Amino acid sequence: MRRILAFLILASVKIISWIFFRADYKWLTPLPKNHWKKTRIMVFLNHTSLYEPLFLQVIPFHYLWHLAGHFNIPGADITLGRPIVGRFWKLMIPNISSISRKKDSTWVNYLNSIKSDHVVMIAPEGRMKRPNGLDKSGRPMTVRGGIADIIDTIEDGSMVLCFSGGLHHVQAPGQQFPHLFKTIKMNLSYHDLKEYKSEFLGEPRERKLKIVRDLQRRLERDCPEN
Repeated sequence: MRRILAFLILASVKIISWIFFRADYKWLTPLPKNHWKKTRIMVFLNHTSLYEPLFLQVIPFHYLWHLAGHFNIPGADITLGRPIVGRFWKLMIPNISSISRKKDSTWVNYLNSIKSDHVVMIAPEGRMKRPNGLDKSGRPMTVRGGIADIIDTIEDGSMVLCFSGGLHHVQAPGQQFPHLFKTIKMNLSYHDLKEYKSEFLGEPRERKLKIVRDLQRRLERDCPEN
């Protein structure tokens, strides 16, 4: 029953996005057949708004059904603790784990919860970018190391990097209402996990730093401009 409810919410968000927003999506890499079926990690880069479920418009309905039963997402405890927004995310994604922004037991427990049939979705910057290009504390937006932990945890399948053009023109943090009929942009790239991980050699900490640097470089290079 929870899977059906989650699918109906995901499908409704997709339809609403299709009605009220024009989507401009571009794949930067070649795609194998049935690429969605092989996807184990979706990495969402350039986190700017809690309205980012609008990007579900790019995902086909059959894969939304799969996600409704296999999503495993780490969610910030601050966001999930909000009475309305937190409830919405928990209904949309039943298997969402509350984590702190520190590498503590909540993060270790989350990594241990990832199963072989799960699909992980994560915004690896760990916070939202404000219109001035910084987070709410005035710090530069950078990719954090947690995504490398997830990549190491999942052995096979593929990873889709989702480069957002940003949604400040739809709703920036602090604004009360969204602006409709805007164009939302995203570039995407597809990567076989085994091939991707083979590019980064060395000790575990060195490999982790290399992965983070690679994703940061791609973030700065591949996001479209709105």
